[in-house]
Amino acid sequence: MSKLGKQLDDKGLLILANHCPLLCDLSLSYCTFITDVGLRYLASSSKLSSLRLNFTPRITGCGILSLVVGCKNLSSLHLIRCLNVSSVEWLEYLGKLGRLEDLSIKNCRAIGEGDLIKLGPGWQKLTRLQFEVDANYRYMKVYDRLSVDRWQKQHVPCENMLELSLVNCIISPGRGLACVLRKCKNLQKIHLDMCVGVRDFDIICLSQRSSNLKSVSLRVPSDFSLPSLVNNPLRLTDESLKALAQNCSKLESVRISFSDGEFPSSSSFTLSGILCLIQRCPVRQLALDHVYSFNDVGMEALCSLEYLESLELVRCQEISDEGLQLVSQFPRLCILRLSKCLGISDDGLKPLVGSLKLDFLAIEDCPQISERGVQRAAKSVSFRQDLSWMY
Repeated sequence: MSKLGKQLDDKGLLILANHCPLLCDLSLSYCTFITDVGLRYLASSSKLSSLRLNFTPRITGCGILSLVVGCKNLSSLHLIRCLNVSSVEWLEYLGKLGRLEDLSIKNCRAIGEGDLIKLGPGWQKLTRLQFEVDANYRYMKVYDRLSVDRWQKQHVPCENMLELSLVNCIISPGRGLACVLRKCKNLQKIHLDMCVGVRDFDIICLSQRSSNLKSVSLRVPSDFSLPSLVNNPLRLTDESLKALAQNCSKLESVRISFSDGEFPSSSSFTLSGILCLIQRCPVRQLALDHVYSFNDVGMEALCSLEYLESLELVRCQEISDEGLQLVSQFPRLCILRLSKCLGISDDGLKPLVGSLKLDFLAIEDCPQISERGVQRAAKSVSFRQDLSWMY
């Protein structure tokens, strides 16, 4: 903030460029005085390989283009809330240069899913892609038919992609990011958060190609957060989970969650589908958020998971003390996190008290669990009680 003194500005970047010839990694956060002129100064930093811009509102696509033209060794670029970056010639240039390995674009309002096709041959080198659309503001770019056809006809080489994270994206069947999902061959980590349009077919293709997948995180809309999805084929079901179970034998981390809503989801992932996945894979970390289908039966099934080390349950309201008491029977569990669960109380933790089974226990905002009830339930305990979420 201005009242805290003079901020780093374009002249400051000129000093860096002139006096730090070995500069290779730069992060600029909330630097509102920096403009395209400053980025042009940085273009002379030939060693720069990693750049992160977080809320630099005066920078445009022209400034980024001038920087990437000069910094030909740039392999990592993160743009977060760069609101005035609309042109994407810089993305096309990076694609032709073929050095970019890590690309993150989050909440840059004027950059849409369709713009990613500009990366062209650069997809071949990319190992990590994070793309997040501002859920509260979507700049609806008009893409002509030629742009749409490019996604369908152009070869998108994703063989080296190891990590893919998509948040609030619209995924159109047969084109755009759906093409990326189907062409990843060596993916190890995928995170899909509120991505409308993802189909079972996309996940099935992904699981068949990326058999080395180790981490899956799926956050899907609940039935009432997006009413248009009810009985809509463009949604994920147990078929996706079964495909992952069948094809991804190295899966170690699973996170499944539904969006906030007053009503539970009733027709997406069922208890049967979830158990099919976690029982057939060597899952070490399991997190369930807003999964109302997971109940005491599910907790009983976890007793047979020989690899499970960490369990996180958030707003899983069908779990009772009877189910929680089964935690003492989990073979290798050492970390347990419980948050906003209404059906459990101090009684559910009693088998753990004094057992020293757990290395770490975290209780957050569970109204029936007291600070006294968690004492000696694990080697290390974290307790927080804020019930404002209930009202």
